[in-house]
Amino acid sequence: MASDADSTATIASLRESLCSEVTPLPVRFRALFSLKHLARHETGDNALAAIDAIAAAFTSPSALLKHELAYCLGQSANMAAVPYLQKVLADLQEDPMCRHEAAEALGALGDSGNLDILREFRDREGEDVVIKETCEIAIDRIDWENSAQRKAEKLRQSDFASVDPAPPMPNSDSEQTVDDLEKTLMDVNQPLFLRYRAMFALRDLASPPDLPTAVPAVLALAKGFADPSALFRHEIAFVFGQLSHPASIPALTSALSNLEEASMVRHEAAEALGSLGEEEGVEETLKQFLHDHEKVVRDSIIVALDMADYEQSNQAEYALIPEAPKVAA
Repeated sequence: MASDADSTATIASLRESLCSEVTPLPVRFRALFSLKHLARHETGDNALAAIDAIAAAFTSPSALLKHELAYCLGQSANMAAVPYLQKVLADLQEDPMCRHEAAEALGALGDSGNLDILREFRDREGEDVVIKETCEIAIDRIDWENSAQRKAEKLRQSDFASVDPAPPMPNSDSEQTVDDLEKTLMDVNQPLFLRYRAMFALRDLASPPDLPTAVPAVLALAKGFADPSALFRHEIAFVFGQLSHPASIPALTSALSNLEEASMVRHEAAEALGSLGEEEGVEETLKQFLHDHEKVVRDSIIVALDMADYEQSNQAEYALIPEAPKVAA
């Protein structure tokens, strides 16, 4: 295993890469994913140093990078991330995409101590609808995390290690079909948290990609791009990025190509296509948007093309350091 001194030096080096405005964006993203791994798997001072290193980059002008910082802090399972996330959420001058991600990250951490600030911005007069909806889901997630209901539920083992905005629907005696889940997914009269649960249940039915339910589940999820909520549509694109299923390419291409679509949706569609970079035509599609009118989309295309390049290479890991902790011999 790496010594404390080695870890300290690694974190310092990654922090320098992440926080440098002259470092290419794809390199900064790779440094960030490495720091996310360390924040989650290191202990004590090294974990805190990794969290501080991630948070130090909130000074960047890149909304894309800052929203990814917030996401990574939410995945850290470390309450030391809370003050940084609360500060981003409370900053009314910050990009709504970053504030939304900070609220979602507070929900992912699952601590009921964050309920007050989430309620404050859910109920704030004049607040951006994306922030209100995110806070609503985060509150429901924290309530679920700390409920007796959670202990009683049997959840299908997911292929994905992410802490999601909502858990998938629980397994029940009468297994829900793709059609059942699609109905819940698309029912705008249901709470967003419940619809998200259907979304993540459909995701899990689409992995691995050779499951008989995979293509039907992807096609059901794609219908979510017609939802009136930009937040909901962006989460569909995020899920497609996790799945990297070729059946999602037409829907993702359509979302990216729609110049009237919200930038938070288009950026997520671009990154999802990046994860499918080895599929025919995807790289060419991405390159068409290198000079998009939205900066967050342009930045996402740069990162997505780097991901596509990785998908076509023999590199062992996308991040700068291995994603799995080394085991001592």
